[in-house]
Amino acid sequence: MGVTTYTQDIVAQVDANRIFKALVLDADNIIPKLMSQAVKNIETIEDHDGNIKKMNFVEGYPIKYLKHKIHFIDDKNMVIKYSLIEGEVLGENLEHISYYIRFEECENGGCICKTISEYHTNGNCIVKEEEIKEDRDKAIELFKLVEAYLLANPFAYV
Repeated sequence: MGVTTYTQDIVAQVDANRIFKALVLDADNIIPKLMSQAVKNIETIEDHDGNIKKMNFVEGYPIKYLKHKIHFIDDKNMVIKYSLIEGEVLGENLEHISYYIRFEECENGGCICKTISEYHTNGNCIVKEEEIKEDRDKAIELFKLVEAYLLANPFAYV
């Protein structure tokens, strides 16, 4: 098994605490609300190791569902670690993708979302740059949707 790692920083005009609350602690509600054209709902499934979140997509969307295993959430330090463990996007080449995300306040307001993504491949498969770019673009799109919602609703998630 091989591992390809990439890092990404996304800057927002919203403070870290608000965006963490919305995007991590209330993801089950905010993501289907802001992405209703794609995401039907998010279910929490308990297993012997903790929580698994199943994101179900709307009928006709290219993806049926994704399953994420939540390894830990640290509210105090605004950190989450989870892995994409099941879904069509993994294909035959990827075993899973792990994400470590930390939200940090900026001195002049706003925040930075720092992400480390690890693509764990089956065998000696190589992750293509296009796959990483597509994943990165979707993360930015979701982050910016939540940021826009919070800017338009200054009393949400305070």
